[in-house]
Amino acid sequence: MQQYLDKLSQELRLRNYSHRTIESYQTCLKYYFYFLERNGSKIERLDQDLLRKFLLEKQSKGASSQTINLYLHAIKTFYKEILKSNEVIDLHFAKKSKRLPVVLSHEEITKIIDMTINPKHKMMIALAYGAGLRVSEVISLKIKDIDLEGLTIHLKDAKGKKDRITVFPEKLKYPIQNLIAGKDLNSLVFESDRGGGLTDRTAQAIFSQVLKKAGIKKEATFHSLRHSFATHLLENGTDIRYIQELLGHQNIRTTQIYTKVTNPSIRNIKSPL
Repeated sequence: MQQYLDKLSQELRLRNYSHRTIESYQTCLKYYFYFLERNGSKIERLDQDLLRKFLLEKQSKGASSQTINLYLHAIKTFYKEILKSNEVIDLHFAKKSKRLPVVLSHEEITKIIDMTINPKHKMMIALAYGAGLRVSEVISLKIKDIDLEGLTIHLKDAKGKKDRITVFPEKLKYPIQNLIAGKDLNSLVFESDRGGGLTDRTAQAIFSQVLKKAGIKKEATFHSLRHSFATHLLENGTDIRYIQELLGHQNIRTTQIYTKVTNPSIRNIKSPL
């Protein structure tokens, strides 16, 4: 089993997959391999009925459509690229949920920032919202990536291994200067108190604590800050093509989801009650 996981890791690294994606694929395959072992089937033998049973089992245990698709993609990659199988896996990806993103209002964003006592955490949350950053981009952001004069952030090797430029909020210019004063340009902007970088889990935990403290009942996550950034830009009249560029979306349809969140026509309709 381990030799196959190692081969997969090597192959994906050569293809410039992110560390997180490689870990996710390996985790998916571990579960799949254990399942095959329980069912007395060898890894090398592609049994599509067993594969279907495996995915249905995951679905019955509450796995989302996105997770099911991840399992299927990892397994397809394994048989095609590692075992060099020519057999076509006749299974289609699960239909993705069309849930709208959770968006926080301007007032809720302000309340969250004001309720964050730790200056570093306050800056992290404010910048994630003000620049539309993913949590992974926030925790890996380096001082040299920020242009305080041009008020831009150069995100390197972002999702999809693509660079992009996004805005830096002028309001945070001096607080950030104080936070990074005396540090090396290659240092992380938001370092852990014990040295090194923060983890995704830590950033999410910080946000969840402040959300609870602020008394906001929405099922928001750290990523809701990015959703709110896009929605508020759209409400302010920013062209959706610019928003697409700032967010780093490859397809405009991904960005268009925010037009459903901030549809002015619906907001102008009054209930008959």
